[in-house]
Amino acid sequence: MLVNEAAGTVLRLGAANLEAQLRSAFEQSGIAASLMVLASADLAAAAKAALEQARAGQFDAIMAGGGDGSIRTIAGILAGTEIPLGILPLGTLNHFARDLGIPPDPRAAVAAMATGTVRRVDVGVMNGAIFLNNSSIGLYPFLVLRRERQRRRRHLPKWLAMVLALLRVPRHLPLFPLTVRVEGLAESCRTPLVFIGNNDYQLALPALGRRERLDGAELSIFVARSDSFRAFLWLALRIILGFSQAAHEMRIVKGKSADIVSGRRRLLAAFDGEVELVHPPLHYQIRPGALRVFVPSETNA
Repeated sequence: MLVNEAAGTVLRLGAANLEAQLRSAFEQSGIAASLMVLASADLAAAAKAALEQARAGQFDAIMAGGGDGSIRTIAGILAGTEIPLGILPLGTLNHFARDLGIPPDPRAAVAAMATGTVRRVDVGVMNGAIFLNNSSIGLYPFLVLRRERQRRRRHLPKWLAMVLALLRVPRHLPLFPLTVRVEGLAESCRTPLVFIGNNDYQLALPALGRRERLDGAELSIFVARSDSFRAFLWLALRIILGFSQAAHEMRIVKGKSADIVSGRRRLLAAFDGEVELVHPPLHYQIRPGALRVFVPSETNA
């Protein structure tokens, strides 16, 4: 089990306290586990080493503890292999664990792994890098960067830091000239946001941001057509409230792959809530069933 020492639950409970809880949960569930609490930068190397040990028969599974970014790092090592991934949701939002039906309590998550089943789920890929939830270009990566600056300076929770980041968006919404191609269909646009989801996302309340399944083998691409921040917020509000007339301001397409072309040499892109600098053209695709994950027995992931 590989745990990110900077995950929100680790910081809240303390590493020693969490480790004691986990060791007790493993013992109660009849699981023999090796537990490592690591810095974020060391997760990938530790996952690669654990994968080799699993292939040699030393481990049956690898469990990742952290937020969506940490889970993504370790899942990126395991995708395409037969080694199953257990998930311990220790972050703030834990979207992937939530959509899989994994309980947020650490002890309950361990118990769910012990009594659950292994299912195959899809992963999204952009130029070779995987994502479990979604990727986006445009406004959202900039908001994430501003959110993290606010968190570092003021030690704020994520949601409050994001609110402050939204309040500082310039009056003139940045628009990105892009060409989006999805399986033969091409659209050139100036957009504030392109969102690429691993499977279909619910946009309206009460299921906002949730996915009914993670094995539909399809990307969902959303392209906003707003040309001002006010129009963008109004569009977002109407979609969240379920007003279908907002659809003409949001292009929604689905497919197995998508290509995004830009005149810019570099773009900021978000992957599962983490921001990276990427170099167009960007090729997105779905990898059906590429990741084996433990889910509670009653979950249909």
